Amino acid sequence: MSNDSKDAKFKKWLDILQQESWQLELIISGFAIYGLFLIIDPIKISVVETQEEQNMYAGFLFQGLLISWYIIATNLLAHVILRGLWIGAVGLRYVSGDIDYQMLRYSPKFSKHLKKRVGSFDNYVAKLEKYCSIIFAVTFLLVFYLLGILIIVALLNFISLWMYRGEVTDYRNWIGAPFMIFLIIGSILTFIDFITQGWLKRKKWTTFFYYPIYWVFKYLTLSFLYRPMVYNFLDTRFGKRLSYIIVPLYIGIGILAGTGFSTSNYLDDENNSSSSVANITNYHNLIEEKTDFVYLASIPSKVISDPYLELFIVYGSSVEDDVFDFYKDLKPKKDYRGLYTPFSQGTINWGDKNRLLPDYVKALEEMYQLKIDSTYFEPSFVLTKNKRNQKGYETFLDLTDVQRGKHLLEIRRKDKRRDSVYFRKIISIPFWYYPE
Repeated sequence: MSNDSKDAKFKKWLDILQQESWQLELIISGFAIYGLFLIIDPIKISVVETQEEQNMYAGFLFQGLLISWYIIATNLLAHVILRGLWIGAVGLRYVSGDIDYQMLRYSPKFSKHLKKRVGSFDNYVAKLEKYCSIIFAVTFLLVFYLLGILIIVALLNFISLWMYRGEVTDYRNWIGAPFMIFLIIGSILTFIDFITQGWLKRKKWTTFFYYPIYWVFKYLTLSFLYRPMVYNFLDTRFGKRLSYIIVPLYIGIGILAGTGFSTSNYLDDENNSSSSVANITNYHNLIEEKTDFVYLASIPSKVISDPYLELFIVYGSSVEDDVFDFYKDLKPKKDYRGLYTPFSQGTINWGDKNRLLPDYVKALEEMYQLKIDSTYFEPSFVLTKNKRNQKGYETFLDLTDVQRGKHLLEIRRKDKRRDSVYFRKIISIPFWYYPE
């Protein structure tokens, strides 16, 4: 059969396929929903891992995947429910036909109202069919819109990072700044055109400056892949009405998803550890969920029976910034942090690393103050990873002279305030010491 869109046989085949597409929709929705619920946990874990690693590049990818998951799952569940209702309505129509308002024997006022607002049963079936069919198109359009937004945000971040690595008078600023301005202005105009359903395309006086932006952004946002669906969606009154409620609808769903129930004015799952709060993310043995990671620092458990206390402190890029600020000789000529490829490296060369690593660890030890109640302890760090694969440094504190009962471990880090140096409190972790 010819694939020519003007061929009568091809058009007839499309009409038949359109009428029978509900079966394909249900099959695809069923398999897709099953697959979506299989992959949601790995996506959530990856999102948390990238946040802990401060990996902005992978973070964009997995955050986009997570939001796409919610969009697709919500729409496909709605599709299955509506399609099930449609099948039930078709079955009911086969049994009882159209609505017979005379058989209901309602008063003339209610009969008139129901005939006007409810109408025929066939009209109800047709509306359900229309909504079921269009949900599929809307689902993937929303995912493509999200992908376009992520691409623009990623480009803005890449350009800003590329500019940041150069000097103030470096050529990077002269190249990067115009690109940043173009992307920002183009994004604003594209968004205006989107929410106004093509207003900038209708006016002759806007064409001369918007057309070049439109031409570039159709490739940057990959809109050339789905534009026919958008225009086919907007060329009907039903499509235009639906497009107006999509954004408010998803904002409402997002607000509803973030709604919770509070049982206390003081108890909060997000409270950080202190003398009055013991957060599970600061104790090794309580971190059981795959999405739980150590927050700032951790000890083995709330109750310590060994004559020593194992302490793990999570590494963060701000820590290394502070080390370079206080110890200038440790700062490399080129900062290798960030994205690297198989043809580059993420650390200083092997020889310099072996030579400077002991000094780097010594600097870390001088950056921290460790205190249990009022007693200070000298840290002796080794670089390591914990069971959640988080980078950090570990030390052991001697508890021989510590009394039985409740204690408070306090971690402070060296910082600057104007011209003075002081130690800023990072976290306090309560524990109980009962030696065997």
